[in-house]
Amino acid sequence: MLTSLGLDYTLLVVSAGSGLLGLVSGVLGVFAVLRKQSLLGDAVAHAALPGIALMFLLTQTRQTELLLLGATLTGVLATGTIIAIDRFSRIKYDSALALILSVFFGFGLVLITFIQKIPTANQAGLDKFIFGQASTMLVRDVRLMIWVTLLMLGLTVLFWKELKMFSFDPGFTEVAGFSTRRINALLSGMIVVAIMIGLQTVGVILMSALIVAPGAAARQWSDRLSVVALLAGFFGAVSGLIGTLISSSITKMPTGPTIVIVLSLFTLISLLLAPNRGLLWQHLRQRKNQQMISYDKVLTAIHELAMNHENHQHTHAMAMIQPSKNIAGKPSKALQAAVENLEQRGLVRRNEDNQVAITPEGIRHVNRHLVKGDE
Repeated sequence: MLTSLGLDYTLLVVSAGSGLLGLVSGVLGVFAVLRKQSLLGDAVAHAALPGIALMFLLTQTRQTELLLLGATLTGVLATGTIIAIDRFSRIKYDSALALILSVFFGFGLVLITFIQKIPTANQAGLDKFIFGQASTMLVRDVRLMIWVTLLMLGLTVLFWKELKMFSFDPGFTEVAGFSTRRINALLSGMIVVAIMIGLQTVGVILMSALIVAPGAAARQWSDRLSVVALLAGFFGAVSGLIGTLISSSITKMPTGPTIVIVLSLFTLISLLLAPNRGLLWQHLRQRKNQQMISYDKVLTAIHELAMNHENHQHTHAMAMIQPSKNIAGKPSKALQAAVENLEQRGLVRRNEDNQVAITPEGIRHVNRHLVKGDE
């Protein structure tokens, strides 16, 4: 039945692995984004390459578990080095990231080049960890991802309060009696593990996108950390599944880059259309606010005319309404639209000759919101 639907065994395995990877990367990446340590994933991913090469040289095997163990060791070493440089030297955090990334990745490329020249080079195939090769994923790899995902999500739930405090206010976390060093080590270690299981799918070059993009996209939709984490996991998992399906339907389409492209689309849509932070809605709100300011200026001009007349309810011709220079220079239809809006709100009234007078409610509105604000 699955075969008739186009879902063969390999596709199911790769889809499951990609979905799990997107889920755990998205949830953990939220904390990296909030901590403004988004590039940590990039540095750790690149630092994994020498670990993979060294483990292959030591064991002469391509067994995924052993290679990922080597990647994890160098990833942890790189993370610890970055933290130590930032804490004990005058080098800033971003400089430490760039330094460790380039040094470890350069060392890894040297080892990969060396491996290609030894007799077992044809059996190595380690370059798949640079760009990723999801099609080589096996059932045992998916099982490993399942256990790692459950462990990482379990630790996230268990230490949710500590991770939340540490992400938003490390100083308060320390005062509250929690060790920020231990929490930072825990969070960094979890991110390292998530990166390691993703190397086979998207490779060291694109892995940072799976850490950063889901959290950045989810952050646009909510201000609650729990909702952001759930959305980030959802975006990551769905991107993994959709990217896998797209790459499987197009000949020679790489899975890892396709997943990243889908995830980038989620991020772009979130940046544009999210209700609270989306650029489109911000533009519309700013335009509406500017329009309301223009209406208030027209109302203020009408109010000034009324106050200069013995009868405050006296009507005035449209031509006499001269608000600020910004409004006076606009076409008459803009002024007409402003008066219509003010009339709908009960702040002004018009007679049969289209002359305008301010209402008592309009006077109260000006005195309450505009005149006092100017003072």
